[in-house]
Amino acid sequence: MDIREYTEYKEEEILRLYSAAGWTAYTDDMQSLKQGFLNSLSVLAAYEDGELVGLIRAVGDGFTIVFVQDILVLPEKQRQGIGAALMRALLDRYSEVRQIELTTDNTPKTVAFYRSLGFSEFSETGCCGFMRCRRSTKQTPQEENT
Repeated sequence: MDIREYTEYKEEEILRLYSAAGWTAYTDDMQSLKQGFLNSLSVLAAYEDGELVGLIRAVGDGFTIVFVQDILVLPEKQRQGIGAALMRALLDRYSEVRQIELTTDNTPKTVAFYRSLGFSEFSETGCCGFMRCRRSTKQTPQEENT
């Protein structure tokens, strides 16, 4: 596996990776996703035999805060250390930054993954997090029943 800076946005491989991961909120608006990439602080990619198999994307100022916006690995390549290698590469790059944050699904699998990399939940650090999301035009099953 080769981890390197992702310098040239290639829509076809990005669409394949995000679609395989089920991240349709991103793939439904590929123009916004492209702009997100172009305006990111850092994007690192993992390749195997020339194929994009994983990616981590960060936003922020790179000095006081870095926010891990995206980290994803092809489903068939998960649990092989690719995500951890991507995160370690990003953490090494920004080792002097005071705050490195992320938001993720609250599942035992994801919580265990981030804890293994030294992350703590906000509440454990005396902080709390807030988020405001633009409502999707697609409703979740819960929203349809309300």
